[in-house]
Amino acid sequence: MYNTNKDIENEILKLAVEAFRKNVPFRLNVEPLVKQPLYNFDFRPDMELGMEINGKGIRYCAEIKNTFTKTNIMLLLMRKQKMPYPLLLIAKYVNPLLAEELKKEHIEFIDAAGNAFINQPPIYIFLKGNRPPEPPGQNQNRTFKPTGLKIIYAFLCNPRLEDAPFREIADKADVALGTVGWFMRDLRELGFLIDMGGKGYKLFQKNTLFQRWITEYPERLRPKQILGRYKGEYNDWWNNKELHNFKAKWGGEVAAAKLTKYLHPEVITIYTKTEYLNQLLLECRLRKDPDGEVEILKQFWGYDENAEHKDLVHPMLIYADLMATGNQRNIETAKMIYEEYIVQLIRED
Repeated sequence: MYNTNKDIENEILKLAVEAFRKNVPFRLNVEPLVKQPLYNFDFRPDMELGMEINGKGIRYCAEIKNTFTKTNIMLLLMRKQKMPYPLLLIAKYVNPLLAEELKKEHIEFIDAAGNAFINQPPIYIFLKGNRPPEPPGQNQNRTFKPTGLKIIYAFLCNPRLEDAPFREIADKADVALGTVGWFMRDLRELGFLIDMGGKGYKLFQKNTLFQRWITEYPERLRPKQILGRYKGEYNDWWNNKELHNFKAKWGGEVAAAKLTKYLHPEVITIYTKTEYLNQLLLECRLRKDPDGEVEILKQFWGYDENAEHKDLVHPMLIYADLMATGNQRNIETAKMIYEEYIVQLIRED
């Protein structure tokens, strides 16, 4: 069993390098280098890596991922511009579709299955289709399933909630009381929660936890919350509409537009509770349409998580919704929201 994220990262690095050596016909040497403190807080790579392929030396800024989705590609594209050296993704597994996407975006990678993309002329390597190995760190599969993702969101939005009674945590995360105990144990084993003795519990590595949450949310939790697609009566009907009276909140592009004044929404995202759905449809004059521009999702938290902007979901959820779209203009807006509203929440105390 792996007790910290660093253990998992080291195991992925070891497996990926071994698989790379087995699958390329070149002389290969890989060596972790001393990290230089030249990075902004948001864009610090997991490590710097020296790689020698057939006599050609390359220095990389490496990002190590236990799970990897399309959202990660958007994050890597944002970070790539900040790095002093080429960016190398080191992953547990990159499936063929994601491999093609990474190649298209000129993001080099190696994984523990033996898939790789290296483009450092005259060296060019592109391998895909190798099957994934058994995953290291099995317990985190449960931590980042829907119930765990709800609790993580509640923790990130509510500073010090991790030290509250289990019943309060369950109420705010809208989960069963019995799930909180195993979640807290797993979070400690992964190194995200520290027992401070008489001072209670403290959330640790909040930035890493947040980045993992926004990667897993669109894949594991968000699809389960979708209540339906609808069409509005006319364009921009949402512009002057307030939702708090209908027990609903704007998410995604509309929330970002209202928060930053920078974006014109194409997809209208609303979060509400199932019992308020019919009232919302009636008041907003929305009709069922599988191709409609309005997506309505079930609220997965049990509190008012954004009192300052009562009509909008929390900036963390706005950010996650935008990143999941893969739209470049949405990514630019997400970056603005991250820097203005989120960075201060995930800095270590």
